[in-house]
Amino acid sequence: MPDVTSIMTADPTGQGLVEFARETANRLVHDNLTRAQIRNIFTEVRRIEALWDSDPSTALRRLNMLRPKLSYQTARAEPVGYLADVLSKAIEEVNKPQDTETRNKLFHRFMDLFEAILAYHRALGGRN
Repeated sequence: MPDVTSIMTADPTGQGLVEFARETANRLVHDNLTRAQIRNIFTEVRRIEALWDSDPSTALRRLNMLRPKLSYQTARAEPVGYLADVLSKAIEEVNKPQDTETRNKLFHRFMDLFEAILAYHRALGGRN
């Protein structure tokens, strides 16, 4: 199975992303992560996405602040832990490039990954 770094940087077709998202969602379902827990995080990510083009510095700051929020959510509910690890690694990849074009591309892959995980979590029977 591909890892987060290869999905973010070397997966032009998205096939690795889809495979990784399915495996991640399967584990989250097995760990009893609820839809509400995943949606709470996803809501903040959507807010960040809405800022990404109009105010990129604020969006990037909020994306980075998501990492401590994920740690907090993990401390409150252990099933969030694996999702927090995956998303934190993806956020690290978004932060690596210095040029805007590459950073934007990686942010959109981050969004694709999270959307795919959310979709598979629901499809695989993630509980409410």
